[in-house]
Amino acid sequence: MALHPKVIDLTLDRVWRLLEAMGNPQDRLPPVIHIAGTNGKGSTLAMVRAGLEESGAAVHAYTSPHLARFHERIRLAGNLIDEDALTDVLDRCYRANGTDPITYFEITTVAALVAFAETPADYCLLEVGLGGRLDATNVIAKPALTVITPVDLDHQQFLGDTLTEIAGEKAGIIKRSVPCVVGPQHDESMDTIEEVAQRLGAPLLAHGQHWHVSEERDRLIYQDETGLLDLPLPTLPGPHQIFNAGMAIAALRYLGKDEAACEAAVTKPYWPARMERLTAGALVDLAAPAELWLDGGHNPAAGRALAATLSALPPRPTHLICGMLNTKDIVGYLRPLTEVSDNLMAVSIPGETNTVPAADTAAAARTVGIAADTADDVQTAIATITKTTPNARILICGSLYLAGHVIRENQK
Repeated sequence: MALHPKVIDLTLDRVWRLLEAMGNPQDRLPPVIHIAGTNGKGSTLAMVRAGLEESGAAVHAYTSPHLARFHERIRLAGNLIDEDALTDVLDRCYRANGTDPITYFEITTVAALVAFAETPADYCLLEVGLGGRLDATNVIAKPALTVITPVDLDHQQFLGDTLTEIAGEKAGIIKRSVPCVVGPQHDESMDTIEEVAQRLGAPLLAHGQHWHVSEERDRLIYQDETGLLDLPLPTLPGPHQIFNAGMAIAALRYLGKDEAACEAAVTKPYWPARMERLTAGALVDLAAPAELWLDGGHNPAAGRALAATLSALPPRPTHLICGMLNTKDIVGYLRPLTEVSDNLMAVSIPGETNTVPAADTAAAARTVGIAADTADDVQTAIATITKTTPNARILICGSLYLAGHVIRENQK
């Protein structure tokens, strides 16, 4: 963290320099699937990985941020990187970088690419950290496939204030002649993506044009020019996962995978803290008999998806425990949750200098019509809720950093 004064500094110059010093590992990777977008990147990646692994492939995966341990970011041929391998590759990158400035995300991304290049696998899945065009992962000259999940407003201070500007940054991962799977988009975003793809001669596999997905009679129906698939609904909860599954299936079909791989994509992925029902652990025991759920979404689109997911669950008193970072649109995130929550207990995120104070989160909740109070920590919030509403549905939400803290606390 001390390597560069800015946590986020979008440029590729420092990355290219260190990659060169490390022997250009980005040129020695197995076929790469590169995934950008505002929401759904991680879930889509998890589904693609499940499908590829069902087909017998060994798959590298790079995701961010981590929740409980950094090692979650780097998966080598199916397994999380171990402590010795992580220490070794980071030490080598640190020595090669010398005294030159480089951000935390940049040096760890280079370390991941080195680890991937040195470990045999059949595919490499790369999730963009922020944006796309100037993200540290955008160093693959010829990926096998790119994917752009739904684009929405988030990180405006880095990516621009309009959907057109943000979509332009996300579309920066499109490469000449490389097909790109595109999820559902606002018209402005789609126009931008199509313009970039046309300029680069990159074929699009776009939702609503080249493939369609829907829920019909508790089944997932997917159709493209090669035919129709009738599959189980995704095990990852929420209506939005239908579209994430559609993108994953479109990617798998392009890669030549069969129906069994597509079914595994919807039935076998694991992606924590995305509307995850916690079923065991210290916090679960504290909450019992209340339900305890965890979600790391943090922007207005995530708030809308969360509200739709809650609306589809059996009716139950719903109480939010919410903590957010000061870089997020708190009111925009909370507004969709007004109709699906009974009240909100605001907390500050432990150990995060950019946390919104609990009192400010509570005030934001009240402005959109959610009754709100504060708690010193998650444990106190759970105890307060269950004391008055023992049969509650408790959802801890608002930040992946809060979700990581909860996972660690629940494992104690």
